[in-house]
Amino acid sequence: MERIAAAHPNEWRGGWRVIAAAMIGNGFGPGMYQNLSSLFVPGMTAAFGWTRGDIATAAGIGLIGALGVPAIGRLADRLGARPVIVGATLLLAATLAGFATLGGALWIYQLLVLCLALSVAGTSAVVYGRLIAARFVTHRGIALGVATSGLSLSTLVLSPLVAGVIARHGWRVGFAVLVALVLAVALPAVLLLLRGVVVAPVHRAGEAEDIAPETLLAGMSAREARRDARFWRLGLAVALVSLASVGLITQLAPFGTDRGLGLEQAALLVTAFGASQIVGRLAMGLLVDRFPARLIAAGFAAISAAAFAGLLLPGSGVAGLAALVFAALLMNGAENDLLPFLTARLFGLRAYGETYGALLTMSLFGTASGIVMFGRLYDATGNYAWPLSIAAGALALAALLFLTLTERRGGEAL
Repeated sequence: MERIAAAHPNEWRGGWRVIAAAMIGNGFGPGMYQNLSSLFVPGMTAAFGWTRGDIATAAGIGLIGALGVPAIGRLADRLGARPVIVGATLLLAATLAGFATLGGALWIYQLLVLCLALSVAGTSAVVYGRLIAARFVTHRGIALGVATSGLSLSTLVLSPLVAGVIARHGWRVGFAVLVALVLAVALPAVLLLLRGVVVAPVHRAGEAEDIAPETLLAGMSAREARRDARFWRLGLAVALVSLASVGLITQLAPFGTDRGLGLEQAALLVTAFGASQIVGRLAMGLLVDRFPARLIAAGFAAISAAAFAGLLLPGSGVAGLAALVFAALLMNGAENDLLPFLTARLFGLRAYGETYGALLTMSLFGTASGIVMFGRLYDATGNYAWPLSIAAGALALAALLFLTLTERRGGEAL
């Protein structure tokens, strides 16, 4: 049986470098642009005459690149994480540089978003989640929560910084800043942290000393996972969460300005979103290590559904809107910890990269649908009432789907 490590008495002592690398890689990955993208919308619409719906539809079409994620996950299963991480990070930097030099051709924007989607697998839990799940058993939930909080931290820190750069120097310089962060900060730091860490499959016992013995690569093949009804219920649940939450995330700044806020005030909504991701991921990680994951997931989704309904109410000031955005997007933060946790828990590590990649593809199609829905329904109605209502319903349905993930093979309660 393939093995990717040996025992270590202290999971954190043996795995902290992988956690740190995952935080940085995830924090400066394509999700960084997705979370900050609403800050670029006003400048791009003014420069090219595109509507919010045009940008949203182009982004949604571009996310067809998500179809390649399972194949990249399979590649990581076979070749190891490092080459996939390097390739994806370089692709991400080139894509952001392409955004900075955009003309008015919408198809080029679509192509760049496709490249952005292709870079997801090498900068996310598709590669990092497998490394973490192999090193953490007792503290797997919180380990994944800490690792995925890198994106939350980057959103929290960069939203006011990038908003200020755009306000003073324009949206093209904002993209240039993101390119510099990816190439000068993220990639060197990740490679340094992973230096000497076992990041490829190990085939002989005793070749690695930083991974728990419980993580022998048992579990289902990717084909077996796809035959399990829980795979499809989980995929649909995370797609619904992404449809609701990412649709709003990509419209946060315009949503704020529609409510009478200036751009830098609207950036506070992005900051509130970043804070909700940190809380959501860490809280989810702590709770699923101690309580049934399906109940915790359903509870988070229900809270977010109620907050989306609250965003439909008029009259909220900056503080009220920020609080509602925090609660509405809490599940988005929690989902990024929950999905790799449930993938490893339900289906094992035997084909983790491919299985997680397929589930992530479903999530990304939910993302594309949500982006298009929010943008086009705004163009059609002049407000966000319909997309907010649909998002609330989607999250309520996701809560019910999470409740159906009752147990795994062998009868272990989930």
